[in-house]
Amino acid sequence: MKPKVYIDGKDGTTGLQIYERLGKRDDIDLLLIDEDKRKDPAARKALMDAADIVFLCLPDKAAIEAVELVESPTTRIIDASTAHRTADGWTYGYPELSKTQRAAIASSKRVANPGCHATGFISSVAPLVKLGIVPPDYPLAVYSLTGYSGGGKKLIAEYEDEHRDPHHDSHRIYGLTLQHKHLPEMQKVCGLTRTPIFSPILGDFYEGMATTIMLHRDLLAKDVSGQDIQAALAEYYAGEHFVTVAPYGGDENVLYASTLAGTNHLKLEVCGNESQISVTALFDNLGKGASGAAVQNMNIMLGLDEKTGLE
Repeated sequence: MKPKVYIDGKDGTTGLQIYERLGKRDDIDLLLIDEDKRKDPAARKALMDAADIVFLCLPDKAAIEAVELVESPTTRIIDASTAHRTADGWTYGYPELSKTQRAAIASSKRVANPGCHATGFISSVAPLVKLGIVPPDYPLAVYSLTGYSGGGKKLIAEYEDEHRDPHHDSHRIYGLTLQHKHLPEMQKVCGLTRTPIFSPILGDFYEGMATTIMLHRDLLAKDVSGQDIQAALAEYYAGEHFVTVAPYGGDENVLYASTLAGTNHLKLEVCGNESQISVTALFDNLGKGASGAAVQNMNIMLGLDEKTGLE
């Protein structure tokens, strides 16, 4: 019997992307709600209780309420919102985090899909903290450039309006209070004792992402060069399909945020000089940063090849 899958919040950007990835597959049974009952709690509850896997593509408060609707002990949930990423009883949905994380996701009934900016940050920082290279109290600074598609339907419409605000022709720095909603998971998952300074940037391009941390070599816990960090990350992610590490130095001394748009892959680029090092995660904000990651987690939870539907 095919596993039953339901997307609660299918009409949002993340939900639509998950639906597009799953709609082409014949190895699952995708449950659909009548259009006029999308906000009917009873109708939603019936489908969630009937499903093996439920994706929650909802605002935080609505996601919390949706979890409370589920009564079936066999229903497993993947929450794409921020609501449960640091909550007890939820497994963080970044399979490449450690050698045990994939097994934890496979056996979990509650998986929190990572935030897009957090994915880029954690992909470089978590290994470097675990390897004793970046100390937990390091004063990390990070900037993360993303395509506008991650902002949802309203923002997409603003950017694609032919009479749009001329300001949209340039990049937009936001989160100026330095309290972005992805920070709690970034700090907790990486085991940091000092909150990073994080600056998100919205670019005038649809899809793609570049998240960069900057390191002073003399402040690291070990005396390592950029080449050493590249080698350490490459060894950490050896054998992974979706996360890879490029040779040291970047291609032609320039990086493009759209490099991996349209894929579920993430590539780390280590660059710098004798005293300063940068690590940039290149990926797709809608792929490994959202919907693609959610489908990867679903595949793992169902015991399927995690690449299914993502190539």
